[in-house]
Amino acid sequence: MRKICYITGTRADFGLMRSTLETIRDHEALDLSVIVTGMHLSPLYGHTVDEIEAAGLRIAARAPVPLEPASGATMARNIGLMLGAFTDALEVERPDVLLLLGDRGEMLAGALAAIHLNIPVAHIHGGERSGTVDEPVRHAISKLSHLHFTATDEARARLIRMGEAADHVHVTGAPGLDGLTDAAMPDRATIAFSHGLDPDRPFALLVYHPVLQEAEAAADDARTLLAALKRTGLQILALMPNADAGSEGVRIALKATDGQDGVVVRTHLARPDFIAAMAAADLMIGNSSAGIIEAASFGTPVVNIGSRQNLRERNANVIDAPARGEALATAVSSALSAGRHARANLYGDGRAGGRIADLLAAAPLNAELLMKVNGN
Repeated sequence: MRKICYITGTRADFGLMRSTLETIRDHEALDLSVIVTGMHLSPLYGHTVDEIEAAGLRIAARAPVPLEPASGATMARNIGLMLGAFTDALEVERPDVLLLLGDRGEMLAGALAAIHLNIPVAHIHGGERSGTVDEPVRHAISKLSHLHFTATDEARARLIRMGEAADHVHVTGAPGLDGLTDAAMPDRATIAFSHGLDPDRPFALLVYHPVLQEAEAAADDARTLLAALKRTGLQILALMPNADAGSEGVRIALKATDGQDGVVVRTHLARPDFIAAMAAADLMIGNSSAGIIEAASFGTPVVNIGSRQNLRERNANVIDAPARGEALATAVSSALSAGRHARANLYGDGRAGGRIADLLAAAPLNAELLMKVNGN
């Protein structure tokens, strides 16, 4: 039985991966463990390690790191701290494959630890573009990885152009779509009441994270977004940001409006509650990848703000806008006027987890795989 270990550092990556991780756990040829770090271990961000435990996933190690001050320097230092902690954990766990998602520092630290321990690395969502610090980190993880599970054909083609071996790059679709539309959703009134919103008024779901290169502007951008939404008469259900550089300013801006007419701010929503809110919202706005990837499965109109998701493949429900000026107001108005879109999603068919589990069980894990070189 192959041992698979996954590293998780945020509520977002775990929410996207939960269905896939449960599929791996239940696969007859696989054994799963999880290394937990970052925001999961902080009460300020909801202590979401509790959700991992509630899911029945075996936690191999916990690697706490300081999250304050929320700065680029803290993010950089934490990569070093996590590298040491992950090395210790992987030496004990000795998985056959380390599984990683996306573009965050904890995933980069995990990849660096694994390759020095001769542990093959499998990377999900490689080959995508985002235009900020996330993009070079994502590509760095891809170059440290041995197996690739991409969401789209375009992402696969980009990895191959980057020199990854074509027979190690598999299109599985995005794991975050698995089970997304299968479960029965609460009706809109129930969702609105659960957040203290008026079900007879439209509401926007706001998820805005700081961008490292633009951290100093994050607070002003958040205030501008809130003011623009309030001018439309929309109610606002807002989520606190992640712990990256600039997040404290965004948190302060959100706290200042929490409880005002039609504004509700949540530290964290469990994945089912977040999905239900996204499905029911009249508009999703901000710069979360959920707006780019998952929202299309519900036809929810999305206004994507700024550079964080720059150059990612778009579904038809997404309008791009800056965080300020007339263009923002125009984008919000256009999205609301267009209303809901057809439910079509270029990021997959909602069956990524099974494909990933089967590939992890069947992929050759030999010396040739570990001795990777550029394919061109």
